[in-house]
Amino acid sequence: MSQVKKLVIATGNKNKLIEIKSLLEGLPLEIKTAADYPGFEMPEEDRATFRGNAAKKAEAVATFSGEMALADDSGLEVEALDGRPGVLSARYAGEEGNDAANNRLLLEELRDFPPEKRAARFIAVIAIVLPGKESYFAHGTCPGRIAEEPRGSGGFGYDPLFIYEPTGQTFAEMSAAKKNTISHRARALRQARELLKHLLSR
Repeated sequence: MSQVKKLVIATGNKNKLIEIKSLLEGLPLEIKTAADYPGFEMPEEDRATFRGNAAKKAEAVATFSGEMALADDSGLEVEALDGRPGVLSARYAGEEGNDAANNRLLLEELRDFPPEKRAARFIAVIAIVLPGKESYFAHGTCPGRIAEEPRGSGGFGYDPLFIYEPTGQTFAEMSAAKKNTISHRARALRQARELLKHLLSR
């Protein structure tokens, strides 16, 4: 494991990139991003599942860069909304990455639901792709509940609305370090880290 290898992270989301880098720290990897490869365009996330979207992004980056690639697709599933927003989480209100609009729409849809009917879970799927070779997947989930109003100023996405019940805090009320021990992405990345250790040792 002494040889440092490149790993290209397939995301344009700076917040996700920070989380991923933090949770892969210490591995003999030179972390690159899709932005380090001029001319590459991230493919549209048009698959029906988190796994499908993660695989599509990782495969595209691995093929373009010729390096090992990692991509995540993640989102929020709300029980009372039959699993919505799901794979549409980042663009639920119509505009990609408009967190405030997505949160407003979610609160509006849950307006008449009491706390006990607001169960939800975050899901993350991570794909690791070696150019021309097989793909590997890691999964993480985190159960919780949707708050009745935004709380906290940290995090991103639906973090101000997502209550992690063992603490009673929303993700946005937690420190990044604390969130990175319990979140869906942290759980998936712990699996991904073990996969990468195995791949790097071969």
